[in-house]
Amino acid sequence: MFIYNISINKKKNSKTIFLTISILLIVTLIIFICNIVNSNRMYVQDTMSIPDTIEIPASNYTNVLDDCYANLDNYVGQKIKFSGFIYRLYDFKENQFVLGREMILEKQSDAQAKVVVVGFMCETKTSLSFIDNTWVEIEGTITKGHYHSDIPMIKISSIKEVNRPENEYVYPPDGGYTPTEYSF
Repeated sequence: MFIYNISINKKKNSKTIFLTISILLIVTLIIFICNIVNSNRMYVQDTMSIPDTIEIPASNYTNVLDDCYANLDNYVGQKIKFSGFIYRLYDFKENQFVLGREMILEKQSDAQAKVVVVGFMCETKTSLSFIDNTWVEIEGTITKGHYHSDIPMIKISSIKEVNRPENEYVYPPDGGYTPTEYSF
């Protein structure tokens, strides 16, 4: 059996206890002050309000078109506004047309280029009021349509004739478009 003889130094113990309590009080005070400072901070809330109808500019037209075809379900229900010319094919229904733009594939000279018509299929009861190659501005809602496969279809809510724009051509998608909450 071992017996320990411990001598307690009352002055040293009271200093240690006082120091420990002081440190705990200081730490508690610092935490309390930090909580007060943090609760009074001003936070910037970066939110963008998305307009009901989003306009597609010519500069981003093919990027949006490409992404809409690739991710159609993400766009269904989105209201959009853009301009183009009336383009029809022989197998379209009477109420259908493509609101098209000519996309430059290859510029051969200042006067010549290889182009292809690209655009959104549209439906409206007033389709026959506009002849081919008429420039119009439409507002409508993207729906899922079918023309040889599932495609974006614009159900037009308003359509009006407009002048041919200065820059009527668009260029192939450049991959620089990343959709966000603000889709276009």
